[in-house]
Amino acid sequence: MTVVTLVSDPEALALVPALVAEAGRVLRAEPLVLSDHEAVAFEVPEVTPEMRRALADLVGERPIDLAVTPSENRRKQILLCDMDSTIITTECIDELAEVVGIRAEVAEITQRTMNGELDFAASVTARVKLLAGLEESVIDRLLAERIELTPGAATLVRTMRENGAHTALVSGGFTRFTAPVAARAGFEEHRANELEIVGQRLTGRLLPPLLDADAKLRALDEFVERFDLSHADVLAAGDGANDIPMIQAAGLGVGFRPHAKVAQAARVVVRHGDLTALLFIQGYPKSEFLS
Repeated sequence: MTVVTLVSDPEALALVPALVAEAGRVLRAEPLVLSDHEAVAFEVPEVTPEMRRALADLVGERPIDLAVTPSENRRKQILLCDMDSTIITTECIDELAEVVGIRAEVAEITQRTMNGELDFAASVTARVKLLAGLEESVIDRLLAERIELTPGAATLVRTMRENGAHTALVSGGFTRFTAPVAARAGFEEHRANELEIVGQRLTGRLLPPLLDADAKLRALDEFVERFDLSHADVLAAGDGANDIPMIQAAGLGVGFRPHAKVAQAARVVVRHGDLTALLFIQGYPKSEFLS
């Protein structure tokens, strides 16, 4: 069996009863309402190409995401999330670059890297080099003033933990950010690159080992082995090209507000919902969410 989940932008609440009823007619199934006007699911034997086209036409330009997933093993037991522009709303390295007046230059490199146009390891090394001399205290100031969790992040992590999932933040960014962000969102562990800091200033270098584009996939494989699970038990979410290997390996791989290359690679794409969309897609009703 297959589950079709429709999730609205939580500000728009676009899943009005008439639209839900029409979706039910297209799928020839009764809706299971997960949250009024926000999320609904249909279980069907299959979703034909004609059904997909009809649903796409029905949704049109409305701020609604559509996910088609297997009905078996919907609730995942491992959660792996990218940090920048996924669990938090910004790119930390771009924020650091703004302090030294080179945001535009670094942001362009970041954008090209996330689109898969540049080698990740070479890119992050080059961008960090431009930050040489920056005071470490700037990081704490950014964490306090500029780094915000994406709406739904803490609810996603805490709800899955309450239901027995292991949660990890895996980032190509920096441990000076992932440690406090992981604690803020409720992740059990985090992985990222480590900035070299001498005399309370960034040297412009990273301490080995460098987490390259395959590091997130290696983390996924390690967690699966550690907990004696399978790739089918993993939910992985991210937005950039270096997230693609883990997204494609996971049983539920989600491109969250993704760059174009990631949108093409991911089985599920969330453009409109916040991070609680990942709970709805697993079949959690809003009544089970933990904030």
